[in-house]
Parts: sequence; C-alpha cells; structure tokens
Amino acid sequence: MMYTVCVRDHFMIAHSFRGETFGPAQRLHGATYVVDLELRRPDLDPDGVVVDIGKLGDCLRAVLGELDYRNLDEVSQFAGRNTTTEFLAREIFDRVAARIEDGQLGPNAVGLASMRVALHESHTAWAAYEGPLA
Repeated sequence: MMYTVCVRDHFMIAHSFRGETFGPAQRLHGATYVVDLELRRPDLDPDGVVVDIGKLGDCLRAVLGELDYRNLDEVSQFAGRNTTTEFLAREIFDRVAARIEDGQLGPNAVGLASMRVALHESHTAWAAYEGPLA
C-alpha cells in the first residue's frame, strides 16, 4: 500500500533519431510532452502529505526548464543517443531524483519510496520510467 502524489507540466523540444525504425522521425522534428511526475511512500510525512506539492511542482518545472525549447541533437551529453520518449523519461527521473537527494523537496522527503515519470506524446501514446528512491 502506497500513498501517491502527482504533478503535471509540459516541455517542448526538437530532435531527430538515427535508425530505420524511426522512419520520417529521422529528420529533425518537434515534440511537446506532457509530463506526469508521481511520488510514492508507504506512510504520510509528519505534515500528513506525501511531499510538499508546491516544491514538487517547482522541482519538475526546474528540471523541464533545462530541456525546454532545446534541440536535443545539440546537447553534448546526449551525443550518440536517440532521445526517445523512454530515454527522456529516465533522464527526467534521474534529474528529479538528484534534486530530491540534495534536499530540494525538504527534510520529510527522506521517506519517499519510489517515483514514476510518464511522458505523454499525445492523448493515445506515452512512455514512462519508474524506480525506487534512495
């Protein structure tokens, strides 16, 4: 049994893919993702919440701001990688997890058990990454 809290935001990027699998997406194209970030914990914190939802929303906005309106083909840390929806879900997960570990969600965030990041490409297609938190 887990309590959950979820915040939603969006970001826009440009990128291209390598490989026959991607057909016309091998050319430079844009994408707008709606992002759901869900945190889980077995027990509520001393304030009776999973985590401060305002701080969580600010954290997600800051992470997405690092990618928003960027051509990911030009980001050196992504060189040689297909920045697929699945890849980006993991990237956002890792960046948020690092901020949680740094204390950006406050001291009560130590009780968080897991996180799920879902990127919605459209109303009919999405991908996600989820895993435990330290």
